[in-house]
Amino acid sequence: MYPEIHLFGTEDPDLLAAAAEPLDGPLISALGEVARTADAWLIPGSVCELGENGEIFNTAVVFAPDGRLAASYRKIFPWRPFEKYAPGETFVTVDLPDVGRLGLSICYDAWFPEVSRHLAWMGAEVIVNIVKTTSADRDQELVLARANSIVNQVFTVSVNCAGPVGKGRSIIVDPEGAVLQERSDAAAGVLSQRIDFGAVAAIRERGTAGTNRMWNQFGPSDRPIPLPLYDGHIDPQRWSPSAKGTPQ
Repeated sequence: MYPEIHLFGTEDPDLLAAAAEPLDGPLISALGEVARTADAWLIPGSVCELGENGEIFNTAVVFAPDGRLAASYRKIFPWRPFEKYAPGETFVTVDLPDVGRLGLSICYDAWFPEVSRHLAWMGAEVIVNIVKTTSADRDQELVLARANSIVNQVFTVSVNCAGPVGKGRSIIVDPEGAVLQERSDAAAGVLSQRIDFGAVAAIRERGTAGTNRMWNQFGPSDRPIPLPLYDGHIDPQRWSPSAKGTPQ
């Protein structure tokens, strides 16, 4: 797993646009071959995707050990006004057979709680947030990684690019907000952590800190809660996360 736009060394929008290609292009084929050769799941950061109508998307890609493109996710919340990417519009999860379900997120998405909440609701046990933070707000992102884990009872893996380009300090957080692994500075390095996907269900059953069971908040007689901001509502009958094998 690598950071956002890991294979693109520039932030110049013209150069990024010139490097963009569709997901059936040679870069994706080459990355698939890397995964196949390694016989491993691979998230090589995100790529500049050339859309059907000439748009440029910041797109996370996931490759299976056989080299196939298992999932792709277009960043929903580009870092405006600094990023010129077109926004995506679809939340994406990917199943790792006999392991669990990942939810895909890119950098600034973490600042919008709707992203992590939807991914958790879609059954993600681990939210992968690939990051290219070069600015001073990495401190706040580390807080968000823990907060998003706590309020959704999921693991969060926030992978930032190292210096001199980025601020580093990648982090892995458990479903109760405890830091499992972290880099303390911007130096290049590798985090390795064995993750028990089953811990998500266990923590949701007993409650965070043995008390809080947010996903069991509603009863069968509870009425919908209006959400004026979204011109919609919370439906208590649809609140619980999806079961494995049935991504929403």
